[in-house]
Amino acid sequence: MLIPSLAVPVARCLEQADQDQGLVDVDPYAPDDGSLPVFRWKQAGRNNLATRRQLREMGLRPGGQEPVARIECRGGRRFAWLYRIDLAKPKLPMTLAKEAALDKAMAARQTCPGPCSRRYFHCLPLKTLGSCLECFDGTPADPASYIAPPAKHLLAA
Repeated sequence: MLIPSLAVPVARCLEQADQDQGLVDVDPYAPDDGSLPVFRWKQAGRNNLATRRQLREMGLRPGGQEPVARIECRGGRRFAWLYRIDLAKPKLPMTLAKEAALDKAMAARQTCPGPCSRRYFHCLPLKTLGSCLECFDGTPADPASYIAPPAKHLLAA
């Protein structure tokens, strides 16, 4: 902890040391760093640039290229990177392994860990409630909103 009377001289010494060494604090997300052109909302024009979402709609992906500009909206509080369309690559196709992995991840978010073990068609509030509403407080669930758990097979001996 700095003593209040020494805080200002120490801060000045640190600033002076940074200036002497030529160090510059660069924020890569700052809009005024001068490295990339910044367009305001609807001012980028048709100059062969697109956002990730626009590339995805065209069936493309950035493909490892760095952004060449950024577009800002809401007074600079929101922004999106712009990529060159001519350097974009085609999207990778969905494989069976990817589809299975996505289904497994969604099943973890949609399946109630409580006694009902139902898989819902929407994500459950597992972080806050820990289960579906029916298991949490008894609110009945619409039967059209879930898939019944698989039946347990009993083997006859």
